[in-house]
Amino acid sequence: MTATTTNAGPDPVASDLIGSGMEGGVVDQVRAWWQRVRGGDMGALPAIGGLVVLTILFTALSPFFLTERNFANLLNQAATLVMLGIALVFVLLLGEIDLSAGVTGGVAMALFVVLNAQFGVPWPIALLIGFGVGLGTGALIGFFVARVGIPSFVVTLGLFLGYQGLALLIIGDGGLYRLEVPELLAIQNGNMPVWAGWVMLLVMLAVSAGTSFWDRARRARAGVPNRAISLVWIKLGVILVLGGVFVFVLNQDRGQGVRAVQGVPVIVPIVLVILWLGTFVLDRTKFGRYVYAIGGNAEAARRSGVKVRWVKWSAFVICSTLAVVSALFSVARVGSVDATVGRDIVLSGVAAAVVGGVSLFGGRGRLIHAAIGALVIAVITNGLGLLGLPAGINLLVTGGVLILAATVDAVSRLRSGGGART
Repeated sequence: MTATTTNAGPDPVASDLIGSGMEGGVVDQVRAWWQRVRGGDMGALPAIGGLVVLTILFTALSPFFLTERNFANLLNQAATLVMLGIALVFVLLLGEIDLSAGVTGGVAMALFVVLNAQFGVPWPIALLIGFGVGLGTGALIGFFVARVGIPSFVVTLGLFLGYQGLALLIIGDGGLYRLEVPELLAIQNGNMPVWAGWVMLLVMLAVSAGTSFWDRARRARAGVPNRAISLVWIKLGVILVLGGVFVFVLNQDRGQGVRAVQGVPVIVPIVLVILWLGTFVLDRTKFGRYVYAIGGNAEAARRSGVKVRWVKWSAFVICSTLAVVSALFSVARVGSVDATVGRDIVLSGVAAAVVGGVSLFGGRGRLIHAAIGALVIAVITNGLGLLGLPAGINLLVTGGVLILAATVDAVSRLRSGGGART
């Protein structure tokens, strides 16, 4: 899958500088943002709007949707898809695709559980070997795509089919192994202490503030315009208010028996850390700028001295490795591993990224967009399940949302003057 626009892909940091035009007040910044939206650069705006509408709709239709218990359950449900969507963003930004990401994680988990349960390999070592499968698979895909020149769609489709057979050989047709590692089961089934949720919020505020002021100092040293300082305080205020509500709700007792169940799910800080690290790499490193440049116009990036092959190779390695993390989340949630792990989720991962605002044509999108898109799909699945509707309705609705998101992406590119190369 190779598509690009006629212009170089945007560097997120540079986009903020150019998009804001000049240092000014909040009104100036809002006006500049609205100009970009009108020009077709809507980002995650449609997904956020859809998330709000769906939340209101399901809250009105089901008394169980907007409860502490379902809120925590929704976060656990969404974690696997959020992580897979994040993984796929790295290759989608290049205008490529990885259809094997889900089954790569499945093979890694199958090998991990067999080594641990059947051969007695200590679980940390077995897990490292599983991650080695992800890293090696990404390197293999990168070799065929970047060096040999085979389209990523073909390479990863072949691995998608082949790895299903490999998983069957490793774990056996119809075989199932229970996950017996409490530390891993706690990833999806454990909760942080009440006080730890508030500490997490303080750390988020500190990291966000530090990153924002570091960016301002870096831009000042480079002699480029800075956004209004008031926007930094507004962002920190939003994190404080929304984060405070988030932690407060999850700290309520949502148990149904004698034992209290409260606290932020353990999976939440894990996902947030990976999301922050990935965002830092894409937004604030040379590698990230190269990814956007290649996705915007690979030939222009090559002529500018960018090592296109190396960047593509690295992006596929990151994608496959994070896909193993996604599979680990899935296995920790259900507590078992069979030969079907990861088989059906990869298209949902692509859908999550596209619904969130990541372009299939490359060069446009953020990791947070994929996370928001995954939440939209998780809310659809969760809400329809609470309403007792059949699984077929869920697939129909998700497919319709994906087509709508892809249409918005194509139309926005036409409005912004870009287009797909056939």
